Amino acid sequence: MRLASIILILALGSGAACGSEELLIEPDAGLAPVYELLQSATRSVDMTMYELSDPAAEQLLAQAAARGVVVRVILDANRERNRNAAAFAYLLSHGVSVRWAGPGYRATHEKAFVVDGSVAAILTLNLTARYYRNTRDFGVVDRDPGDIAAIESVFEADFGGQATTAPPGSALVWSPGQSNTELLMLIHSARETLWAENEEMSDRDIVNALKNDAARGVVVRIVMNNDTSYTKEWQELSDAGAQVVTGGPLYIHAKVILVDYGTPEARAFEGSENFSYASLRENRELGLVFTDPSMIESLQAALAADFNNGKPWP
Repeated sequence: MRLASIILILALGSGAACGSEELLIEPDAGLAPVYELLQSATRSVDMTMYELSDPAAEQLLAQAAARGVVVRVILDANRERNRNAAAFAYLLSHGVSVRWAGPGYRATHEKAFVVDGSVAAILTLNLTARYYRNTRDFGVVDRDPGDIAAIESVFEADFGGQATTAPPGSALVWSPGQSNTELLMLIHSARETLWAENEEMSDRDIVNALKNDAARGVVVRIVMNNDTSYTKEWQELSDAGAQVVTGGPLYIHAKVILVDYGTPEARAFEGSENFSYASLRENRELGLVFTDPSMIESLQAALAADFNNGKPWP
C-alpha cells in the first residue's frame, strides 16, 4: 500500500493529506507512514537526524542499502554522539554512508529525510522508538520540487562538511540564519488567534512577540510540559493575557505554531525548532510553513485536544 493511502485511512485526527503535502500527527498516526516511505526508496535516501535509536528504521535503511539504494545519513555528534553511537556503528557495517555532523553548529537538531529526490519527511520527532507511544509530535510529507531541491542542496553541503546559507524563496524555515526572523514574522502576523506547542520557551524575542500578540487582543493559547524551568516566561505570558496550559497526558515534543485558524489567512509552522536562542540561531534545524485547509484543520484539532487536556497555569 502506498504512503498516501496509509495516511488517508488513518483514524480521524491522525493525519491529513493535500496536493503536495501530508500532515502526520503523532502518536495517533504511528510510524507506519515513515517506515513505508523509507521502504519505498529505489534510488536514494538522504537523512539528517538529531537522534536515531529505532531498530526498525535502522533496519529499513540497511535493507535499502543492500538492494542498491544510495543511503546517506548525518547524525548529530555535538550533543548526541553517545546515544547515536550504536546506530552509527550498525549503519556503517551495513553499507550506509553515515557521517557525524560537522562542528559548525551547536547541534544538528534537524529531523528530516528525502527519498529518491522526490519526497521529503520534515519532522518534529527524532527516530527514537522509546518516545513514540506517549509523545506529541508532528511531521509533514512534502513533495514540492522546490522544497526538495533546497533540502537536498543543504544536505549535500552538510554531508560534505561545507558551510552553506539557507536557500531563499521557499516555505522552508532553516536554522541558522532564517528561523528567528520567519517565526517572529508569523507570530506578528496573527490577527485573531495563535496556538503554539513547544518543548522550550526561553528565547526572549519569541516570548516578547507572544506577549505583544496577547496584549493587543490576539487569543494566544500555549501548550507545554510541566517544566518549571519556564515559570518566569509563563508568568510574563499570563500577565499579558496569554492562556498557558501544562502537564497533559502526552509529552509535548512538538514545535508548532498555528495562526488565525478559521480565517482565509490561516497559516501553520511545524519543524525541529524549539523556542530557544540556540535552536533559532546556532543549530542546524528545518521546518516549514503550510496553508492547506485540511492540514490546518487536523493540526488545530490536535492542539485543541492537548490544550483541553492540560492544566491551566498558574
